[in-house]
Amino acid sequence: MKKSGQLPLDLVLEPDYRAEAFEVTESNAAALALVDRWPRWRQGHLLLVGPAGSGKTHLSHMWAARACPLRPGAGMLSRALDQVERGVAVLVEDCDHGVDEDALFHLLNRAANDAKVTVLMTAGKALESWPIHLPDLASRLHASETAVLHEPDDALLRQVMEKLFRDRRMLVSPGVIEYLLDRMERSVDYARNLVAWLDREALVRKKPVTRTLAREGLEILST
Repeated sequence: MKKSGQLPLDLVLEPDYRAEAFEVTESNAAALALVDRWPRWRQGHLLLVGPAGSGKTHLSHMWAARACPLRPGAGMLSRALDQVERGVAVLVEDCDHGVDEDALFHLLNRAANDAKVTVLMTAGKALESWPIHLPDLASRLHASETAVLHEPDDALLRQVMEKLFRDRRMLVSPGVIEYLLDRMERSVDYARNLVAWLDREALVRKKPVTRTLAREGLEILST
């Protein structure tokens, strides 16, 4: 029998990538505005950069819901080039982990020369740290319009947690959110799973969410 403190596998929630679930703060507002400006991107492409947990994947999913892009792997672009016809959008994720440089260069040139072709690239690290060897590609990328996401700030995480607690109609003791913000992983997905655990345990124990329960949740999710 599962102990109350254990985290059941079905409690880890699937990420919610709907546009209405994207919380906007100073850390992501500028990047959101650039992504939403599609398809009016300079040279037909946009580079979206942000660390894990910053909302990069959420934004790319929101864009993909509108653009219905091709989604070739970063290292498999050459096979997809023949499918890039007029009006096609392309999503190339994790470009900083290694990319087919010749194919990406040709794809970006196509976007620059055809107003109906658009490309969204994502990366976890700034362009300066990418292992790019092709000078023409490096030049093209450095001229790219770039949307930068920052690590989720307290304002964003507070908004997310307050909404999650409110949606679940949970009783939360004073100071619990502040306690969690000082100690939790800086990730919206982490916040969602943490609140789900707290909700389950509070219902099982028939008690409000207190600092003691919050501390236990942090310990459970960190293992």
